[in-house]
Amino acid sequence: MWQPKLKVLLMIGALSVPCFSHAGLEEGIKAANEGQFEEALKEFNYLADKGFAPGIYELGQLYENGHGVTRNYRKAADLYQQAVNKSHVDSMFALAVLYEEGKGVKLDKQMAVTLFKQAAEKNLPAAQFNLGVMYSNGTGVKLDYKEALKWYEKAAGNNYSLAQFNIALMYYEGLGVEKNIEKSYIWNSVAEFNGNLNASHSRKLDERKMLPAQITEAKEKANVLYERIQAGLYAGEDRIY
Repeated sequence: MWQPKLKVLLMIGALSVPCFSHAGLEEGIKAANEGQFEEALKEFNYLADKGFAPGIYELGQLYENGHGVTRNYRKAADLYQQAVNKSHVDSMFALAVLYEEGKGVKLDKQMAVTLFKQAAEKNLPAAQFNLGVMYSNGTGVKLDYKEALKWYEKAAGNNYSLAQFNIALMYYEGLGVEKNIEKSYIWNSVAEFNGNLNASHSRKLDERKMLPAQITEAKEKANVLYERIQAGLYAGEDRIY
C-alpha cells in the first residue's frame, strides 16, 4: 500500500514587491495561462533582467516546460539557481526536482534533499511532503520513518492531502510508529475530506478491521482533527489525540 514518490509543482504568488514588478509578474502569468507565451516571455525576461526572483522563476518554468521557447532543462536550472540565491522558495522546489531527476543538472539526490529541506523550512507544503517521501524511501538520505513522519505532519498541518494519506499508510503498516488502525482511519478520513480517492478506498479497508463503536469514535476524532487543521491549529501528533 505504500505511496510511491510524488512530486507536485506549485506556483505561488509573489510576496510584497515593487508595483512595476508585481504588475509585470501578474501580466506575464496571465499571458502564460492564456497561451500567449511570446508576451509572457517578454514580461518574464524583463523582470529577470531586473533581478526579480519570481520573474526569474517564471522564466525558468517556460524553459523547463518548453512554452514559447525550446525546452531547455539546463537553462531552467540556471534560472532557478539564480532565484534560489535570492531565497525564492518555489525555485528551491523546482531545482530540487531537477536534481532528483537529473534534468539539466547532474543527478544528485542529496542536493535534491538539501533543496527540498530549504523549501520545507520555509513552509512550502509540497516540499515538506517530498522531503517526507525521500526519508520514507531512503532516497538521498538514510531511511528514517520518524523523520519522514515529522515532515508529513508539517505538510498535513498545511492541509496537504497526500501527506495526510501517507500518515495513514504509516499507521496502517506500522512504519516508524506503532501500528494503529484507528489513526489510519482518522488520517484517511481527513485526506478524503480533501478529495483524496485513494484515502477513501483505504478508509474502507480500515473499517473492515474496526467495530461499529470504534468507527463512530474515529469519525468524531477525524472531524475534530480536520477542523483544527483548517483553523491552522494542528501542531503535531503528540498534541492532537
